[in-house]
Amino acid sequence: MLKYLLPLILFIVMAIFLAIGLGLKPSEIPSPLLNKPAPAFAAPKLQAPNEKLATADLKGQVWLFNVWASWCVSCREEHPVLNQLAQQQAVVIIGLNYKDDPAAAKNWLDTLGNPYNVSIMDQDGRIGLDWGVYGVPETFVMDKKGIVRYKHTGPVMPDDVQNVFLPLIAQLQAEAP
Repeated sequence: MLKYLLPLILFIVMAIFLAIGLGLKPSEIPSPLLNKPAPAFAAPKLQAPNEKLATADLKGQVWLFNVWASWCVSCREEHPVLNQLAQQQAVVIIGLNYKDDPAAAKNWLDTLGNPYNVSIMDQDGRIGLDWGVYGVPETFVMDKKGIVRYKHTGPVMPDDVQNVFLPLIAQLQAEAP
């Protein structure tokens, strides 16, 4: 009798785990950085490699940190959405060009448009590692104090901008520095 019940019990357990997994949203991968200071960086700018941008340069303003690469298919999907967000001038958008060839990245921005106020280079992936990047694209929202307030994994879609990013940005812009 047990040899008949054991496969049934295993099947039920596996079905429960499958049902739980199907209910998860991959864009809501929790981040240990939430509500903590953004990891510090000082990295060369993609368009001006002799100049650097550091997290300290962004204090006092709300900013969006988008991890992208020219080789990333999902980044191409979200790029028009970021261009539209940039046109609204609702927030400073900083790009982290992740493990990419600078020439390919510059060509990408020249061809598809540049939504970034500044894009910095992370050719060896160390900044991405500090930020806990699982893959590209990923987008973080920082408040005026440099605290990570939101993380989005995967491509940003128009609904995400309207329902999550813009309301959160407005809320953070209204907060005191």
